Amino acid sequence: MINQIINYFQTSSGEYWGYVGQHLFLSFTSLIIAMIIALPLGYLGSRNRFVAQFCQTFSQLLRIIPSLALLFILIPFIGTGYTPALIALVVLALPPLFVNTILGFNEVSPTLKEVGLSLGMNQTQLLKQITFPLALPYILNGIKLALVEVIASATLATYIGAGGLGTLIFTGLGLYKIQYVVIGAVSVALLSLISMILLDLAIRKVRENEQFNY
Repeated sequence: MINQIINYFQTSSGEYWGYVGQHLFLSFTSLIIAMIIALPLGYLGSRNRFVAQFCQTFSQLLRIIPSLALLFILIPFIGTGYTPALIALVVLALPPLFVNTILGFNEVSPTLKEVGLSLGMNQTQLLKQITFPLALPYILNGIKLALVEVIASATLATYIGAGGLGTLIFTGLGLYKIQYVVIGAVSVALLSLISMILLDLAIRKVRENEQFNY
């Protein structure tokens, strides 16, 4: 099998990197859209109990739906291809972003907020200089969890024609070429692992800066 894997990279490296590019583009586009939705709502949820309850309930409902089921639910309404895969991945990324954003803002000490207000800060300055920096490690943790979930689930997008590394896996299963399955699966695992490591390093750096500043 090792020789078959080496032969694939020698003859089809362009195809492989094309799949990697499709996978990363779909994953990061989904994550960015989910962040645009979740971060403002998470901040509002930390200030409004009704919004927080809505986000928590919505997140719990989304976690019940399996990734593959969500993809197939969208097909009758949107069809196959990139768009339904993007929508499904955005939906899957929302729960960890909602939960960790609300948690992060709620964990900011009220005393620090009072100090900021007593120094004459308005709400925007308070958010930029105190609240958001202190909530950032929790937000980054939510981004990490969402990104790992999206990268793994994007593999299933091949089922509806969205491309990515799942193409290698399902092609290998269909043609009984295990080397394709191994290449695709290991690549997805490595992308997830690298994402986790990079975001863990970012979280650690942010926490160190917090301790230095506060």
